[in-house]
Amino acid sequence: MEEKKNILTYEGLKKYEDELHDLKVVKRQEVAQKIKEAREQGDLSENAEYDAAKDEQRDIEARIEELEKILKNVEVVVEDEVDLDKINIGCCVKIRDIEYNEDLEYKIVGSTEANSLKGKISNESPVGKALIGCKTGDIVEVETQAGTLKYQVLEIQRSN
Repeated sequence: MEEKKNILTYEGLKKYEDELHDLKVVKRQEVAQKIKEAREQGDLSENAEYDAAKDEQRDIEARIEELEKILKNVEVVVEDEVDLDKINIGCCVKIRDIEYNEDLEYKIVGSTEANSLKGKISNESPVGKALIGCKTGDIVEVETQAGTLKYQVLEIQRSN
């Protein structure tokens, strides 16, 4: 079975690459030093610093593995080439919640990069999925757990 592609914007790719580099170059060294210092304190069976450092090392290695897996199967969306006639991954969209007459702005990203608190919604989320392919002026109905929501697409733009 083919693995699912991790769709990222260039900004998301850079963020993950930087984090991976930091973990491999800086954090690994720091935790190795902590383990070395804890070992020098003697009895490891009752050494809380040693246990904490080993836990931190395990977490770092797990995150490195996770990031390498993401980056191994990545597909980067070139935001400058995004078609602004219709909504797609890599564009920013301004929509109006028809029920509450409230304007919302979202950046459509792949699921790996999604963060609703920063206005980045996944192309796989109910709202993201419903918006993909829509044009300015379209009315979109989104089935959610809270019921059917209606949005009007006001604007599609590059995310720069």
